[in-house]
Amino acid sequence: MSFRRLRSNPKTLGDVNMVTEELKNLYYKRLLPIEKYYSFHHFHSPSYEDADFDNKPMVLVMGQYSTGKTTFIRYLIEQDFPGSRVGPEPTTDCFTALMYGEVEGIIPGNALTVDPKKPFRNLDPFGNTFLNRFQCVQMPNQVLESISIIDTPGILTAAKRKLSRGYDFPAVLRWFAERVDRIILLFDAHKLEFSDELTRAFGALCGHEDKLRVVLNKADRVDSQQLMRVYGALMWSLGKVFRTPEILRVYIGSFWSEPRQTCDHYQLIELEEEDLLADIRNLPRNAAVRKLNDLVKRARLVRAHAHIISYLKQEMPTIFCKESKKHNLIYQLPVIFTKIQQQHRVPAGDFPDCTKMQERLLGQDFSKFKTLKPSLMASLDKLLSTDIANLVPLLQQQELIKKSLPGVLDGEFLGTFRPAHYRRHPFKELPTDDSSEIDFDEWVVEKYKPKYDEIFYNLSPNEGKLSGTKVKEWMTSTLLPNSVLAHIWRLSDIDGDGMLDNEEFALAVHLIEGKLEGHWLPRELPSHLVPPSKRLSVSNDDD
Repeated sequence: MSFRRLRSNPKTLGDVNMVTEELKNLYYKRLLPIEKYYSFHHFHSPSYEDADFDNKPMVLVMGQYSTGKTTFIRYLIEQDFPGSRVGPEPTTDCFTALMYGEVEGIIPGNALTVDPKKPFRNLDPFGNTFLNRFQCVQMPNQVLESISIIDTPGILTAAKRKLSRGYDFPAVLRWFAERVDRIILLFDAHKLEFSDELTRAFGALCGHEDKLRVVLNKADRVDSQQLMRVYGALMWSLGKVFRTPEILRVYIGSFWSEPRQTCDHYQLIELEEEDLLADIRNLPRNAAVRKLNDLVKRARLVRAHAHIISYLKQEMPTIFCKESKKHNLIYQLPVIFTKIQQQHRVPAGDFPDCTKMQERLLGQDFSKFKTLKPSLMASLDKLLSTDIANLVPLLQQQELIKKSLPGVLDGEFLGTFRPAHYRRHPFKELPTDDSSEIDFDEWVVEKYKPKYDEIFYNLSPNEGKLSGTKVKEWMTSTLLPNSVLAHIWRLSDIDGDGMLDNEEFALAVHLIEGKLEGHWLPRELPSHLVPPSKRLSVSNDDD
């Protein structure tokens, strides 16, 4: 499937790059000096680097084992990736970052932490045990040109909770949650077991609920009554873990490219699929907004941290009873938070978790803390009040950009199978500007064509062609996902007239049969699959 070009002008693209560059300059000029002065990195996340600003949007896929994480990723990128294994047992035992690369290859974790072009340098403190279970898979994939995907190990169930991973699994999840643009949390409709490790993983996601998307996968394997009960149980369990007044959105689906089982809620699954894919599809155009949002959140936390450190420094005695005073201050930290809120008007939501802050303060030397430095605090206030506001016009210009991801994420083409769109433009083909060299070989579909022609004429063509209505009705009977059928239609409707003749229909059936046998669909139609009568017209279009 050809890649959609950015429908924008050079000025708009320059404005988008300008937003990222300006965010980077603001961080290094105004925020980083304050972080270093008050030892922010000893208590919270490490400092940002260039790669954190320049990297593509990232999607973190997590869930218990056998919930379909790796299959979900294969569904998004429409191909296998090195090291992927699928099975009912815990098969994914490491963190795998899928990123774009001209040449397919695997980069081990220790090498990733020294690569300045990758946003993983700050994972080094987690040690060799983790880095030996972390890798980056680079591959030439059109979806990965716009986003990167992080596959995670399956979260252990209660029966396996005694097993040790050898590293701080929730801390690693928290590190990724701070930096990714979207978190996909998968559950299996057949098993809703909330283990201890899953609960700890939820704790690592606290504060990042806005990035979280919950998916109830394999929903076609249960009937409507069971689905209603499973959905209710999942919402009840999530409500106990995420104690927020907002209700998490749960997407119901079956995210793989194989035929789905017939069920009463088939249409619901299709609509939920399109909603989730649309959300992921918008990540590239919203990347600058997300980075700005994360920078503001970090700046607010830095401001609260500076006031905390300054208060503790002022309360410490000069000579005697330093240790006892230190422990007393740590014990009184909740009261100190309240005092700072009242004296400096710092919102309560900007403060770090009090318990975790108390734990980190135990190993610190309070005598090395610094008091408030007016020039630094004035610079921070200017960042929050003026500098960020000046970037808003550039962000509004960025909204003019519409970037449609290829494959199953191609939202414009997904819409051709929706009833509302279909009534307006049945199976409308979008123009492409890609070119390919046609090789006049024998048409491989020819030997199967008599069988395909029988289906074609049974559908009663009009003037030698089948309308989009008739083809759509027949194609959906295969129970393949609409996104896959949309891909097949686009490959088959070579002349882009919204109808299929006998050769185009034979090609469509051939592609469907190949998909049903488990083969991956081609992204572009190979020359040996182009019908003979269309080869000259395709060649002329390319010229």
